Amino acid sequence: MTESPDDSRIIEARLAAIIESSFDAVIAKDLNSVITHWNPAAEHLFGYTAAEAVGRPITMLIPEHLLDEETDIIRRIRANERVESFDTIRLRKDGSRVNVSITVSPIRNAAGEVVGASKVARDISPLKESERRIRVLLREINHRVKNQYAVILSMMSETGKHADSIEDFQDKIRKRIMALASSHDLLVKSEWAGSTLAEVAKGQLAPFGHEDRVTVSGPLISVTSTAVQNLGMAFHELGTNSAKYGVLSGRGGSIRIEWELSGHDEDGVVLKVSWDEKFDPPLQDSPKTGKGFGTVVLERVTPQSLGGRAQMERDSNRVRWTLTAPMAALSGEAEE
Repeated sequence: MTESPDDSRIIEARLAAIIESSFDAVIAKDLNSVITHWNPAAEHLFGYTAAEAVGRPITMLIPEHLLDEETDIIRRIRANERVESFDTIRLRKDGSRVNVSITVSPIRNAAGEVVGASKVARDISPLKESERRIRVLLREINHRVKNQYAVILSMMSETGKHADSIEDFQDKIRKRIMALASSHDLLVKSEWAGSTLAEVAKGQLAPFGHEDRVTVSGPLISVTSTAVQNLGMAFHELGTNSAKYGVLSGRGGSIRIEWELSGHDEDGVVLKVSWDEKFDPPLQDSPKTGKGFGTVVLERVTPQSLGGRAQMERDSNRVRWTLTAPMAALSGEAEE
């Protein structure tokens, strides 16, 4: 059945309507790379009106180092070769660059001869940004995992030096890794944005019970993932020691965990965090001062990781640990 002129005009009108309403930029050009058609989406994407674009070479959209792309496209279109879709970069009117996915198709005349090419350009900037964020996230995850490995290896080494038996070693390692996991859960919950000091303290002490003897108080302060992990380790070691010899073992007394912003130093606002455990009645002997992993965490690892300093006081009446650190290190301002 022969197609009538009226049918051809209807088809052409429909195609023109589709092109004009397309959300993708549709550009037609002749074999000399001169633009012959420019739809509204192309104006939105590249910033040129149809009046500004039609009649000009399409190379105005191509960065200089990518001009060979156009040469290759015209060569392949002239040779009636297929041009696969590809991702590239194009220039907007204001000189900014945009990531696009381009599909090229030949334009033929009534005799079937190739007389030009149409290009469909889709803005893939959001996709490229998502890919960039994923790459950054993967690098960050890799960094964090390596840090966790280093901490666990250090735990194993130091715990092994002071364990009384294989069973004692296994028990301590299990509890310390569970403490790390507790901090990790807080960070996953916040999508690694950090957590609050109250959540860190309560999360680490929850497994020991005796909540009625523990008071946690201080202003609402959010800290970074690094601070969550290091403070989490410190609170776990303090809780473990208390569960063996102190208030959390069922002995009388109380524990107060407090923090406050206390003045300034050369690094800005200072945060003071304290663990104050009082025994009632007093211990018969002062708690032993050791050099195990817990002591290393409390006196060196945690304060150094936060750019601060710590002090530990022990006697038959109390155990008091105090950390002083610049707020900028805990809030992430120093990293930024």
